[in-house]
Amino acid sequence: MLLQFMTAVGVLAVLTMVPGPDMAVVTRRAVASGWQDGLRTVGGITAGLLVWGVLAVAGLAAVLAASATAYTVVKLAGAVYLVLLGVQALRQSRRDRAQAPAAAVAPPRGNPWRTGLVSNVLNPKIAVFYTGLLPTLAPAGLPPHTGMALLVLVHTLLTAVWLGGYVLLLSKARAFFEKPAVRQGLDRVTGVVLIGFGLKVATTQP
Repeated sequence: MLLQFMTAVGVLAVLTMVPGPDMAVVTRRAVASGWQDGLRTVGGITAGLLVWGVLAVAGLAAVLAASATAYTVVKLAGAVYLVLLGVQALRQSRRDRAQAPAAAVAPPRGNPWRTGLVSNVLNPKIAVFYTGLLPTLAPAGLPPHTGMALLVLVHTLLTAVWLGGYVLLLSKARAFFEKPAVRQGLDRVTGVVLIGFGLKVATTQP
């Protein structure tokens, strides 16, 4: 059972480190508003994982994953949200260009914790991930619900550590990212990336 658990942790660690919408959202928050807001965004993201984890253990996420209509509704809502965040970043890049180099740049709108939470709760791929992959990774020696709950907690912890460390790393280089040209370029890149992820979410199938 221990070997199976360690294998599951390794798989979850690799999947956690794959760049995705969460990293794009965290990057923009951490660079624009500082490491505190970056960590708050990470907190919202991990809370979203716990929401999906509870639903998965309760069996509700499986219903969503199996229902084409429910999946499509959540998928499109998540896609629209990511696209809106991307458009907001692109609009901010235009404001950055119009401002004098010494002018203060307004941080992104919205509560960072809520931004992280919503971006994850509106991601139906997590429901598919938790109901499709986690049961195959759960240690055989534990009851199914217990094994699932354990892996959800492990995935949440790995995500918090990975993205939290990433935020602190970005904070060390914030002076570089605060340069007007760099900020403008970063807003453009994250805006395009978020819109791209939104379109990808909108076109993916369960």
